[in-house]
Amino acid sequence: MKSLNKNIENHYLKEGLYEEIINRLKEQNIALNNVKRSDIAGADEFHVRGATVSKELANSIELNGLNVLDVGCGLGGPCRMLADEYNCQTTGIDLSNEYIRTANKLSELVNLNNKTTFIQGNATELPFEDNVFDVVWTQHVQMNIPDKKKFYSEINRVLKTGGYFLFYDILKKGNGEVNYPMPWASNANLSFLFKTEEMDEFLIKFGLTKIQSTNQTQTGIDFFDTLVSRLKEFGPPKMGLNVLMGETTKPKLMNLLAHLKTGELELISGVYKK
Repeated sequence: MKSLNKNIENHYLKEGLYEEIINRLKEQNIALNNVKRSDIAGADEFHVRGATVSKELANSIELNGLNVLDVGCGLGGPCRMLADEYNCQTTGIDLSNEYIRTANKLSELVNLNNKTTFIQGNATELPFEDNVFDVVWTQHVQMNIPDKKKFYSEINRVLKTGGYFLFYDILKKGNGEVNYPMPWASNANLSFLFKTEEMDEFLIKFGLTKIQSTNQTQTGIDFFDTLVSRLKEFGPPKMGLNVLMGETTKPKLMNLLAHLKTGELELISGVYKK
Protein backbone atom coordinates (compact mmCIF):
# COMPACT_ATOMS: atom_id res chain seq x y z
CA MET A 1 0.00 0.00 0.00
CA LYS A 2 2.88 2.38 0.78
CA SER A 3 4.35 1.88 -2.70
CA LEU A 4 0.91 2.43 -4.26
CA ASN A 5 0.45 5.66 -2.31
CA LYS A 6 3.91 6.80 -3.39
CA ASN A 7 3.13 6.05 -7.03
CA ILE A 8 -0.15 7.98 -6.78
CA GLU A 9 1.61 10.92 -5.15
CA ASN A 10 4.23 10.85 -7.91
CA HIS A 11 1.48 10.83 -10.55
CA TYR A 12 0.20 14.17 -9.24
CA LEU A 13 3.60 15.60 -8.34
CA LYS A 14 4.67 18.82 -9.93
CA GLU A 15 7.45 20.56 -8.04
CA GLY A 16 7.18 24.27 -7.33
CA LEU A 17 3.43 24.52 -7.89
CA TYR A 18 2.94 27.55 -5.68
CA GLU A 19 5.87 29.34 -7.29
CA GLU A 20 4.47 28.64 -10.77
CA ILE A 21 1.07 30.04 -9.75
CA ILE A 22 2.81 33.16 -8.42
CA ASN A 23 4.71 33.57 -11.67
CA ARG A 24 1.50 33.25 -13.68
CA LEU A 25 -0.17 35.89 -11.51
CA LYS A 26 2.79 38.21 -12.14
CA GLU A 27 2.54 37.59 -15.90
CA GLN A 28 -1.06 38.82 -15.70
CA ASN A 29 0.06 41.91 -13.76
CA ILE A 30 -1.97 40.89 -10.70
CA ALA A 31 -0.61 42.55 -7.55
CA LEU A 32 0.43 39.85 -5.08
CA ASN A 33 -0.90 41.88 -2.15
CA ASN A 34 -4.35 41.90 -3.72
CA VAL A 35 -4.89 38.38 -5.08
CA LYS A 36 -8.52 37.27 -5.14
CA ARG A 37 -9.81 33.70 -5.03
CA SER A 38 -11.11 34.14 -8.57
CA ASP A 39 -7.54 34.84 -9.77
CA ILE A 40 -6.42 31.31 -8.83
CA ALA A 41 -9.69 29.38 -9.25
CA GLY A 42 -8.67 28.00 -12.66
CA ALA A 43 -5.87 26.02 -11.04
CA ASP A 44 -6.99 25.28 -7.49
CA GLU A 45 -10.13 23.24 -8.31
CA PHE A 46 -8.88 19.97 -9.84
CA HIS A 47 -12.17 18.43 -11.03
CA VAL A 48 -14.51 18.66 -13.99
CA ARG A 49 -16.24 22.09 -14.12
CA GLY A 50 -14.01 23.45 -11.36
CA ALA A 51 -15.34 26.18 -9.09
CA THR A 52 -18.81 26.16 -10.68
CA VAL A 53 -19.64 22.64 -9.57
CA SER A 54 -18.18 23.23 -6.09
CA LYS A 55 -20.61 26.12 -5.67
CA GLU A 56 -23.50 23.89 -6.80
CA LEU A 57 -22.47 21.25 -4.28
CA ALA A 58 -22.22 23.85 -1.53
CA ASN A 59 -25.76 25.05 -2.30
CA SER A 60 -27.21 21.54 -2.07
CA ILE A 61 -27.56 21.88 1.73
CA GLU A 62 -27.57 24.69 4.29
CA LEU A 63 -23.93 24.72 5.38
CA ASN A 64 -23.32 28.28 6.55
CA GLY A 65 -20.96 28.32 9.53
CA LEU A 66 -20.41 24.55 9.61
CA ASN A 67 -17.21 22.59 10.25
CA VAL A 68 -16.25 20.93 6.94
CA LEU A 69 -13.67 18.30 5.99
CA ASP A 70 -12.56 18.02 2.35
CA VAL A 71 -11.09 14.56 1.74
CA GLY A 72 -8.61 14.76 -1.13
CA CYS A 73 -8.54 18.55 -1.06
CA GLY A 74 -5.88 19.11 -3.71
CA LEU A 75 -4.79 22.77 -3.72
CA GLY A 76 -7.66 23.73 -1.40
CA GLY A 77 -9.93 25.76 -3.68
CA PRO A 78 -13.21 24.37 -2.31
CA CYS A 79 -12.05 24.84 1.29
CA ARG A 80 -11.29 28.50 0.61
CA MET A 81 -14.62 28.98 -1.16
CA LEU A 82 -16.54 27.47 1.77
CA ALA A 83 -14.57 29.55 4.28
CA ASP A 84 -14.97 32.77 2.32
CA GLU A 85 -18.56 32.54 1.07
CA TYR A 86 -20.23 30.31 3.67
CA ASN A 87 -18.28 31.22 6.82
CA CYS A 88 -17.25 27.58 7.28
CA GLN A 89 -14.25 26.40 9.27
CA THR A 90 -12.60 24.04 6.79
CA THR A 91 -10.00 21.30 6.94
CA GLY A 92 -8.45 19.70 3.88
CA ILE A 93 -6.48 16.47 3.75
CA ASP A 94 -4.52 15.17 0.77
CA LEU A 95 -1.90 12.50 0.06
CA SER A 96 0.33 14.95 -1.81
CA ASN A 97 2.84 16.95 0.24
CA GLU A 98 3.25 19.41 -2.61
CA TYR A 99 -0.50 20.01 -2.86
CA ILE A 100 -0.73 20.62 0.89
CA ARG A 101 2.26 22.98 0.86
CA THR A 102 0.68 24.89 -2.01
CA ALA A 103 -2.79 24.89 -0.40
CA ASN A 104 -1.44 26.45 2.79
CA LYS A 105 0.48 29.11 0.89
CA LEU A 106 -2.49 29.97 -1.34
CA SER A 107 -4.69 30.42 1.73
CA GLU A 108 -2.12 32.84 3.16
CA LEU A 109 -2.01 34.64 -0.19
CA VAL A 110 -5.77 35.33 -0.17
CA ASN A 111 -5.96 35.90 3.61
CA LEU A 112 -8.02 32.82 4.44
CA ASN A 113 -5.43 30.92 6.47
CA ASN A 114 -7.34 31.65 9.71
CA LYS A 115 -10.34 29.64 8.47
CA THR A 116 -8.62 26.89 6.50
CA THR A 117 -6.32 24.09 7.67
CA PHE A 118 -4.51 21.69 5.36
CA ILE A 119 -2.74 18.51 6.40
CA GLN A 120 -0.98 15.72 4.55
CA GLY A 121 -2.56 12.33 5.19
CA ASN A 122 -4.26 9.18 3.97
CA ALA A 123 -7.98 9.20 3.19
CA THR A 124 -8.33 5.66 4.52
CA GLU A 125 -6.71 6.56 7.87
CA LEU A 126 -8.15 9.97 8.73
CA PRO A 127 -6.26 11.54 11.68
CA PHE A 128 -9.41 12.82 13.41
CA GLU A 129 -11.62 11.79 16.32
CA ASP A 130 -15.05 10.23 15.74
CA ASN A 131 -18.07 12.48 15.05
CA VAL A 132 -16.24 15.81 14.65
CA PHE A 133 -17.34 17.23 11.28
CA ASP A 134 -20.74 18.63 10.31
CA VAL A 135 -19.97 17.97 6.65
CA VAL A 136 -17.52 15.70 4.84
CA TRP A 137 -16.95 16.59 1.20
CA THR A 138 -15.03 14.84 -1.57
CA GLN A 139 -14.56 15.42 -5.30
CA HIS A 140 -12.80 13.13 -7.79
CA VAL A 141 -10.77 11.23 -5.19
CA GLN A 142 -12.03 7.67 -4.74
CA MET A 143 -10.74 6.60 -8.19
CA ASN A 144 -7.26 6.33 -6.64
CA ILE A 145 -8.40 4.30 -3.62
CA PRO A 146 -8.65 0.48 -3.88
CA ASP A 147 -10.20 -0.04 -0.42
CA LYS A 148 -13.56 1.65 -0.92
CA LYS A 149 -14.99 0.13 2.25
CA LYS A 150 -12.24 1.71 4.36
CA PHE A 151 -12.55 5.03 2.53
CA TYR A 152 -16.28 5.40 3.13
CA SER A 153 -16.16 3.93 6.64
CA GLU A 154 -13.61 6.59 7.63
CA ILE A 155 -15.81 9.34 6.16
CA ASN A 156 -18.74 7.95 8.14
CA ARG A 157 -16.65 7.69 11.32
CA VAL A 158 -15.58 11.33 11.44
CA LEU A 159 -19.01 12.65 10.42
CA LYS A 160 -21.40 13.76 13.17
CA THR A 161 -24.80 12.13 13.48
CA GLY A 162 -27.15 14.37 11.52
CA GLY A 163 -24.22 15.55 9.38
CA TYR A 164 -23.94 15.43 5.59
CA PHE A 165 -21.66 13.69 3.14
CA LEU A 166 -21.38 15.60 -0.17
CA PHE A 167 -19.65 14.12 -3.18
CA TYR A 168 -18.92 14.75 -6.85
CA ASP A 169 -17.24 11.84 -8.57
CA ILE A 170 -16.20 9.99 -11.69
CA LEU A 171 -17.72 6.51 -11.68
CA LYS A 172 -17.69 3.47 -13.93
CA LYS A 173 -20.85 2.92 -15.92
CA GLY A 174 -20.09 0.41 -18.67
CA ASN A 175 -18.04 -2.79 -18.54
CA GLY A 176 -15.52 -1.97 -21.26
CA GLU A 177 -11.84 -1.11 -21.07
CA VAL A 178 -10.75 2.34 -19.95
CA ASN A 179 -7.94 3.99 -21.91
CA TYR A 180 -5.21 5.87 -20.05
CA PRO A 181 -3.76 8.34 -19.24
CA MET A 182 -6.55 9.96 -17.24
CA PRO A 183 -6.27 13.01 -14.97
CA TRP A 184 -6.13 10.72 -11.91
CA ALA A 185 -3.98 7.92 -13.33
CA SER A 186 -1.28 7.55 -15.94
CA ASN A 187 -2.06 3.81 -16.19
CA ALA A 188 -4.57 1.23 -14.96
CA ASN A 189 -2.40 0.30 -11.95
CA LEU A 190 -3.32 3.59 -10.23
CA SER A 191 -7.03 3.51 -11.08
CA PHE A 192 -9.77 1.80 -9.05
CA LEU A 193 -13.03 2.77 -10.68
CA PHE A 194 -16.32 1.38 -9.40
CA LYS A 195 -20.01 1.96 -10.02
CA THR A 196 -22.58 4.26 -8.46
CA GLU A 197 -24.59 1.30 -7.17
CA GLU A 198 -21.55 -0.03 -5.33
CA MET A 199 -20.90 3.32 -3.66
CA ASP A 200 -24.54 3.56 -2.64
CA GLU A 201 -24.35 0.07 -1.15
CA PHE A 202 -21.39 1.00 1.06
CA LEU A 203 -22.96 4.22 2.30
CA ILE A 204 -26.33 2.67 3.08
CA LYS A 205 -24.57 -0.15 4.93
CA PHE A 206 -22.89 2.46 7.14
CA GLY A 207 -26.28 3.94 7.97
CA LEU A 208 -26.28 6.96 5.66
CA THR A 209 -29.43 7.97 3.81
CA LYS A 210 -29.39 9.25 0.25
CA ILE A 211 -30.96 12.71 0.08
CA GLN A 212 -30.27 13.46 -3.57
CA SER A 213 -28.25 12.31 -6.57
CA THR A 214 -27.61 14.23 -9.80
CA ASN A 215 -26.18 12.89 -13.03
CA GLN A 216 -23.65 15.51 -14.13
CA THR A 217 -22.37 13.66 -17.20
CA GLN A 218 -23.92 15.77 -19.95
CA THR A 219 -23.03 18.99 -18.12
CA GLY A 220 -19.45 17.73 -17.93
CA ILE A 221 -19.42 16.87 -21.65
CA ASP A 222 -20.76 20.35 -22.50
CA PHE A 223 -18.05 21.89 -20.29
CA PHE A 224 -15.30 19.95 -22.09
CA ASP A 225 -16.67 20.73 -25.55
CA THR A 226 -16.63 24.44 -24.70
CA LEU A 227 -13.14 24.12 -23.23
CA VAL A 228 -11.82 22.42 -26.39
CA SER A 229 -13.29 25.21 -28.56
CA ARG A 230 -11.70 27.86 -26.37
CA LEU A 231 -8.32 26.09 -26.47
CA LYS A 232 -8.43 25.98 -30.26
CA GLU A 233 -9.27 29.66 -30.44
CA PHE A 234 -7.22 31.13 -27.61
CA GLY A 235 -4.68 28.48 -26.59
CA PRO A 236 -4.02 27.29 -23.00
CA PRO A 237 -5.36 29.55 -20.23
CA LYS A 238 -3.00 31.58 -18.06
CA MET A 239 -4.44 29.87 -14.98
CA GLY A 240 -5.89 26.44 -15.70
CA LEU A 241 -5.47 22.74 -15.00
CA ASN A 242 -2.46 22.83 -17.31
CA VAL A 243 -0.65 24.32 -14.30
CA LEU A 244 -1.04 20.93 -12.60
CA MET A 245 -0.84 18.54 -15.55
CA GLY A 246 1.54 20.32 -17.93
CA GLU A 247 2.07 18.64 -21.30
CA THR A 248 -0.16 15.70 -20.34
CA THR A 249 -3.26 17.93 -19.96
CA LYS A 250 -4.67 17.40 -23.44
CA PRO A 251 -4.42 13.58 -23.71
CA LYS A 252 -5.80 13.12 -20.18
CA LEU A 253 -8.78 15.42 -20.68
CA MET A 254 -9.55 14.08 -24.16
CA ASN A 255 -9.54 10.50 -22.88
CA LEU A 256 -11.93 11.44 -20.08
CA LEU A 257 -14.22 13.27 -22.48
CA ALA A 258 -14.28 10.31 -24.89
CA HIS A 259 -15.28 7.90 -22.11
CA LEU A 260 -18.01 10.22 -20.86
CA LYS A 261 -19.39 10.44 -24.40
CA THR A 262 -19.37 6.65 -24.94
CA GLY A 263 -21.07 6.09 -21.58
CA GLU A 264 -18.16 4.11 -20.15
CA LEU A 265 -17.79 6.65 -17.34
CA GLU A 266 -20.25 9.01 -15.68
CA LEU A 267 -20.16 12.07 -13.43
CA ILE A 268 -22.42 11.93 -10.38
CA SER A 269 -22.91 14.34 -7.49
CA GLY A 270 -25.00 13.78 -4.40
CA VAL A 271 -25.87 14.24 -0.76
CA TYR A 272 -26.17 11.65 2.01
CA LYS A 273 -27.21 12.26 5.62
CA LYS A 274 -25.96 10.38 8.67
